[in-house]
Amino acid sequence: MVTVILSIVLALAIIFGGWAFMQMQDYKNKSDQKAAVAVEAAKKQQKTELQAQFDEQSKSPNKSFLGSATYGSVTFNYPKTWSAYVDTSSTSEPINAYFHPNEVPGLQGKTAYALRAELLAQDYSQVLKQYNSLVSTGKATATAYVPPNLKGHSNVQPGTLLVGQINSSVSDQSGAILIIKVRDKTLAVSTQSVDYLSDFNKTILPSLSFAP
Repeated sequence: MVTVILSIVLALAIIFGGWAFMQMQDYKNKSDQKAAVAVEAAKKQQKTELQAQFDEQSKSPNKSFLGSATYGSVTFNYPKTWSAYVDTSSTSEPINAYFHPNEVPGLQGKTAYALRAELLAQDYSQVLKQYNSLVSTGKATATAYVPPNLKGHSNVQPGTLLVGQINSSVSDQSGAILIIKVRDKTLAVSTQSVDYLSDFNKTILPSLSFAP
């Protein structure tokens, strides 16, 4: 009887041990898989972060845009990885410039440019009026703004910085635009995509200047 009981106990112990071993192996395999997935995710995250750091560093030092002294010497910096197309042939729009990473896409397309700069022969209030409906419907917000380089100048009037939808005809085009008076004309500097808002806020606006 004792032998039988011992045999049963031994069999149960062997079965339990086998089950426990299989459970342990299964847990180990799953743990290894989870660890491998976690390592791969960490590598991808690190690669993304390093690429972002490289992209940011590759923009510096910046390039500078300098407009004609006849029209107020408008100047600002922009990332060196951007290209520019600048048309100064029209007296009604002395500055008509397009900026974009690598190459400037065709002007007939629907590209949301990284940066646009326009010096318009229109009154400040007329230019700003074009955005009234976007502000009144909450599609864009408007705040008074003076570029840091021009603060303290008594003859510089605050401009208006609009953020959100800045093109009434293109509903999915969001970004930011600064409208400000430059002598008898109006300067409009904008980014047409949220992808470039950081550059707009950290590089373009802080470096913007002109001769009042």
